[in-house]
Amino acid sequence: MTQKFGLSVALATPFDSNGDIAIEAMIEQARRSLAAGCSSVTLFGTTGEGSSIGTQERERVLASLLDSGIAANQIIVGVLVDAAEDAAMQAGHALSKGARNILLAPPSYFKNVSDDGVFQWFSAVFAILGDKARDIIVYNIPSVTMVPLTVSLIGRLRTAFPNVVTGVKDSSGDWPFTETLLKAHGDLVILVGDERHLAKGVRLGGEGAISGMANFVPREVKLMAEEGMDDPRVENFVDELLKFPVTAAVKAMVAHLTSDEIWLAVRPPLVSISGEGQAQLALAFDTLFRSKAA
Repeated sequence: MTQKFGLSVALATPFDSNGDIAIEAMIEQARRSLAAGCSSVTLFGTTGEGSSIGTQERERVLASLLDSGIAANQIIVGVLVDAAEDAAMQAGHALSKGARNILLAPPSYFKNVSDDGVFQWFSAVFAILGDKARDIIVYNIPSVTMVPLTVSLIGRLRTAFPNVVTGVKDSSGDWPFTETLLKAHGDLVILVGDERHLAKGVRLGGEGAISGMANFVPREVKLMAEEGMDDPRVENFVDELLKFPVTAAVKAMVAHLTSDEIWLAVRPPLVSISGEGQAQLALAFDTLFRSKAA
């Protein structure tokens, strides 16, 4: 029986005072996440600010993680660019290094595009990749891209590229859509991006998650992603995170738990949340996860 996907941490990317990637801190966070039970780390996704990280930086980070002893089959690489050539270049490099999967978002500069246009874009990426194309998880996050991947479009992609498109990460936050996706394409690897829907999604056949919250509560999210176990603390804390820009809020929580302020920095155009916001998040977290009642 094929092993289920499990939990991948949507690894946050730390930046030093010069705005450069703090690779050693990133490696330490990857190791902590794997030691806590994550089956893989996902680099350069939404939480990892992947759209703000250039091709050469990506190659250096990936090489550093591999050199540190993290296995290639424990690494997933997010690709969040608009030009098919750039997407194929970034994906192809990671796949050539043995990456487990590519998390591939649709192009997002042009809005109100048709399913036909998005299908043709994915087709162009796979054509450029050629024989390298494999293990692609298409990424549905319309709140960011404004380009939804419909259930019918996913069906077209899997039919046209059956050995290439192997999964979907659904970060729509729309439970009726997630439920429909699971019913229509449950034999694909369906990953639920919204932790509030994760446990029930897994109980309906979802195979796990690529989770930003796994940066700071990996053991709790692992039970949701692998066992379908409800955890109201995690679900309630998502609501607290959503009061702020989510990527900056996740990094604030990593800073809180590691006592390392390097995690507070984000790369423009994002900005860090205020000290007041950091304190508000820390209090909510400690109340939910560290109080005697919890």
